[in-house]
Amino acid sequence: MKCAQHADVEATGYCRQCGKPLCPACTRDVQGALYCESCLASIVSSPQAAPAGTTVGTHPGTALALGFIPGLGAVYNGEYVKALIHVLAFGGMVGAQTADLPVALHVILGIGLGCFYFYMPIEAYRTAKAHRSGEPQRPDILESEGRKPIGAIVLIALGVLFLLANFHVLDRDWFSKVWPAGLILLGVWILFDRMRRTS
Repeated sequence: MKCAQHADVEATGYCRQCGKPLCPACTRDVQGALYCESCLASIVSSPQAAPAGTTVGTHPGTALALGFIPGLGAVYNGEYVKALIHVLAFGGMVGAQTADLPVALHVILGIGLGCFYFYMPIEAYRTAKAHRSGEPQRPDILESEGRKPIGAIVLIALGVLFLLANFHVLDRDWFSKVWPAGLILLGVWILFDRMRRTS
């Protein structure tokens, strides 16, 4: 996550008031609470300034509950692009279950749909908790440390799957035998990516 003021500098915390990511140069530490300069100025100039120890902003429990509705947890946390990706990915997997696909692929999509459904509230909770405590949020599945567009890759893969189903390519016998190769390739890509980042 990059600093809101300096696009080339990594953020080390979030403003307790507005939730903006901040680099060390932009961070104003007040008794352990992090603020940006503009929010700190407004708090100091306000006659009813909030105590430094109080927590302001998104509530993790609310984010968790709203996260069970696709996209709503991310919207609550102010992450609108992520919310759109969640809705499209969830809707794509639900739509794929109605397509004429091999049974094995329906099973994989069903498992993926269940995992993704429970991923959304957990991710919303993690994000709200990071914003509330002023800590930098760790990258999630859809946003890796290298800033790879994994959410876009998921949507492209679903689109290709629908396209192949429309042209009845998935109905052929060869596909029912070779589709595990896709899982192997995905696993190899993840393994090489992790090895490259740790080296």
